[in-house]
Amino acid sequence: MVEVNDVHKSFADKHILKGITATFQPGEINLVIGASGSGKSVLMKCMVGLIMPDEGHIVYDNRDFTSLDYKAMREVRREIGMLFQGGALFDSSTVQENVEFPLKMFTKMTPEERMERVNFCLKCVQLEGVNKKYPAEISGGMKKRVGIARAIALDIKYLFCDEPNSGLDPVTSRVIDGLIRDITKEFGITTVINTHDMKTVFDIGDSILFIHNGHNWWNGKKEDVKRSENAELIEFINASHFG
Repeated sequence: MVEVNDVHKSFADKHILKGITATFQPGEINLVIGASGSGKSVLMKCMVGLIMPDEGHIVYDNRDFTSLDYKAMREVRREIGMLFQGGALFDSSTVQENVEFPLKMFTKMTPEERMERVNFCLKCVQLEGVNKKYPAEISGGMKKRVGIARAIALDIKYLFCDEPNSGLDPVTSRVIDGLIRDITKEFGITTVINTHDMKTVFDIGDSILFIHNGHNWWNGKKEDVKRSENAELIEFINASHFG
């Protein structure tokens, strides 16, 4: 479980996050939605430690991430997987080397153990046999799947995905959604996804946090969204569906 308690973040005189409070449960797809500039990407960066909040706390299973020293923070980060919007693969490294990278950085596995884990993760995302290919030799959807394989390489507890379907066609988007859902459920991971894709929200979402102008404007279960009378949420959903 990940808890966000009264988190604020400003850049210069611009107040981006204004007291965000939310709880993200294990084994669930937790969606964070909102218009561009609403603050959801800044929230995710605070949650994974890329930036620190000005006020408030991020708590990972009773560990206050915002108060930890470097060594303790590194231990939590070892449990975090991140799927970046563009995949963020190393172009000069093979698929195998990309997935192996966090294992080399954070573990003392032998080369044989690393290869066993790499192959397991590639199998999880249905990419057996592409170990020696380079990112330039595979499709955008395959790059995203390699990104997922790398994100879960460390046997993670928490998975963060920033617009995982960005730039993908509808069919490939659904494949990525299905993989994230299956991995979350099978391994009991706490998954947090930033997305504009309302099909993702209604297909695989469990819990939803709607951020509006830096505020926690609505949160609840997927089945409650369509019954909500929150005017800004309704406007966002309609614009996302038909805009």
